[in-house]
Amino acid sequence: MLTKFWLLQLPVDEIQVERVNVFLQTIKEQLANFGIKLVGAILLWIVGQWLINKGVKLLSRLLKRQNIDITLIAYLSNFIIVALKIILIVAILGYFGIETTSFAALLAAAGIAIGAAWGGLLANFAAGVFLILFTPFAVGDFISAAGVTGTVDEIGLFVTTINTPDNVKTIVGNNSIFSDNIQNYSANPYRRVDLVAQLNHNADHQEAIALLKQKLLTIANVIDAPAPTVEILEFNLAGPVLAVRPYCNNDHYWQVYFDTNKLIRETFGEAGYPIPEQHYAVRGFEKVSSHG
Repeated sequence: MLTKFWLLQLPVDEIQVERVNVFLQTIKEQLANFGIKLVGAILLWIVGQWLINKGVKLLSRLLKRQNIDITLIAYLSNFIIVALKIILIVAILGYFGIETTSFAALLAAAGIAIGAAWGGLLANFAAGVFLILFTPFAVGDFISAAGVTGTVDEIGLFVTTINTPDNVKTIVGNNSIFSDNIQNYSANPYRRVDLVAQLNHNADHQEAIALLKQKLLTIANVIDAPAPTVEILEFNLAGPVLAVRPYCNNDHYWQVYFDTNKLIRETFGEAGYPIPEQHYAVRGFEKVSSHG
């Protein structure tokens, strides 16, 4: 009786074992396929990255040969890199069998959500586009905008990098720059240096003006057209204050600035002008007492 029961159970056990074997074989095949696809996806990402970088570099060189503005080239390069990387990611997902149309819809929905949450980021992007289109400044220009003064190092998709005169790298949102007043010191061929010189009341101001006008042209990199100007700006308790204003190229601004200060000191010293001092007149009064 027991033997018959065992014989009846045997086919059922064999069927279960067969099912387990089929299941394990399926798992092995799926893992093998996934491994192959994973290796392929990694290779696709590496090769795609390499092709994107090479292609963008080639495009940049071609645009430079056409004398396209370097700021526009950098902006376009960044935009193309981001766009191509998104396409590469979609292609890799499609290689894995993921429905890319659904992914595109999901990406669009995510874009709307991000746009609502990060309105400032999109504003910076839009401002960057306008900065490129209207070109109020370019890479290498010395500007003042959004409370920052320095040399433009890069105009990015969302931010602009400025190196200040004290060698501090400052990153400013494009929208902050575009919505603010922009002063571009490099736009014009020359720039005026504004300085003042204090005279004593007893000094001959006409002689001082003539001496400074004559010697300002001896400073290196001071241009003669327009000619330097020296005039009385105002008066204070020490005497007349002269406005000393030479002109120079923006690249030589600080050199001319400091050399002009030295010239003022040396010129007044050689002329023997007295040191300007502020004088205050204090008048006292005698109190008259009454006796009654």
